[in-house]
Amino acid sequence: MKVDIQEANGVYTGKLAGWLDTNEAKQFMNDIQPLFDHADQQLVLDFGELEYISSLGLRVLLRLNKESAAKGGHLVLTNMNEEVQKIFKMTGFVKLFDIK
Repeated sequence: MKVDIQEANGVYTGKLAGWLDTNEAKQFMNDIQPLFDHADQQLVLDFGELEYISSLGLRVLLRLNKESAAKGGHLVLTNMNEEVQKIFKMTGFVKLFDIK
C-alpha cells in the first residue's frame, strides 16, 4: 500500500496505490493523518491505482468522511476501478461518500 499526499490551492489530495487490506490499515491510518489534520478543507482520495480495499480500510475512510463533515470540509473519492466500486456498492458505502 502506498499513499502520496499533496496540497494545491487548499485542496489536499491523497493518491492510493496497491492493496488496502487488514494488514495495511493501521499504516494507512498513519499515512493519511495529514488529511485528518486538514479535515476542514477540500479532501480528495484518488483511487486510480488502488486495487483492493478491505472492510477495515472502509472504516478508516468512514472515519475520515465523518471527521471532514464535522469540521466543515468535504471528502471526494475519485477514479475507482470496477473491483473497488463493487466493494463500495456491496457494502452500501456508495451512498455515504461523494464519488466522482
